[in-house]
Amino acid sequence: MREKSDFKLAVLIDADNIPYSNIKGMLDEIAKLGTPTIKRIYGDWTKPTVSGWKPALLEHAITPIQQYSYTTGKNATDSAMIIDAMDILHNDKVDGFCLVSSDSDFTRLATRLRESSMFVIGIGEKKTPRPFIVACDKFIYIEIIGAIEVSKKDVKTASTPEKVKKPAFDSIDKKFIQLLKSTIEDLADDDGWASLAGVGALINKKRPDFDPRNYGFSKLTPLIKSLGEHFEVDEREVEKSRVKHIYLRIKK
Repeated sequence: MREKSDFKLAVLIDADNIPYSNIKGMLDEIAKLGTPTIKRIYGDWTKPTVSGWKPALLEHAITPIQQYSYTTGKNATDSAMIIDAMDILHNDKVDGFCLVSSDSDFTRLATRLRESSMFVIGIGEKKTPRPFIVACDKFIYIEIIGAIEVSKKDVKTASTPEKVKKPAFDSIDKKFIQLLKSTIEDLADDDGWASLAGVGALINKKRPDFDPRNYGFSKLTPLIKSLGEHFEVDEREVEKSRVKHIYLRIKK
């Protein structure tokens, strides 16, 4: 990927399958990955079920695309998003796409965009089917974004720290530990050390939905340090710089 300031993203939102309450957090998350030059949201705006989105559209300059439900049981919104995505793809105006939906119907679209060398970000709820998640280069759970926003508000308003609501995080199980170990082995030098940055990048390729925040950590470094019984951490200073490169290896 190029520099984030130069990386142009088309953000396409499925209003039928995404809650509007966390839209600010979602757009803030997208801004970390690139510049959203196209922001469109698809739905049947004649229905009361999507009326909650309307204030957010004005506040965040998102263009609503009207798509009538022509028949019961068919999702016309999906078709409209797919057609627009392909039009944008062939206009060469963006470097990547952000598909905001929990619907597995966009699995083929994500795959097709990646086949055309597009970087594809998915944002959806934890109920999102696995095929759509793995079809993206990176997938972010709305619950994690929402938990961060709620926690910030709770810290400000709670009379005591004990009253702050704690979000539900994934547990660090044996399967996840093994993923870390196998990734370190893939990248390790002759002494068993691997760059933390390289480990993080490779894990994201293996599991697009990997995010330290899923486990309650803001960054990968504190997550690894919490697993001291499994891994050694070495912080190496760069000569004539305050920058430190972090390396890790499996404890024997």
